Amino acid sequence: MLASLVEAVKRNHGLEHATVSVMLGKMGGPKRMFGHAMPDGFYLYADVPDELVHESAHEALQRMKTGEGNLAVSPLCGTNIVIAGVATALISLFTVNQPTRFSRFPSIVNAATLGIIAGRPLGAWFQKHLTTSPRVEDMEIVEIKRGMGPGKPFLVRTRVNGTAAEAAYAELT
Repeated sequence: MLASLVEAVKRNHGLEHATVSVMLGKMGGPKRMFGHAMPDGFYLYADVPDELVHESAHEALQRMKTGEGNLAVSPLCGTNIVIAGVATALISLFTVNQPTRFSRFPSIVNAATLGIIAGRPLGAWFQKHLTTSPRVEDMEIVEIKRGMGPGKPFLVRTRVNGTAAEAAYAELT
């Protein structure tokens, strides 16, 4: 049951990334937005027109189904930030044995820089293998709605027919 729920979240996380990628492509520039995946869909916090979310989510799902699984991995994902932070912290541990604060400073700067540089490819690797999934063949979008009031997110609900994930999530609700 837990494995089915994790896989469902990974698929929705991938679709969330793909939806944001398609939206950014349609808008032609950066926009502040973020999402949160769940077993039965994802929330999208963005100040954009409703129709743009509807079009982008459906287009993203269709593009993933026809082979664009790379849309599941995003350079904008929070996973990249976490992995860069962990890499920086681990690499910085090597600077602890310097005798004085002054002599430690260049080592700390180098370690932090290396951690940040390593964070991007490591973050992409973690997304591809652990936190997202492009496997959306049997997925469908069943509902897209916006919460009421300012700052309320869009809710994109999905379903994967014929899988244990749907049954496992139903047991939790």
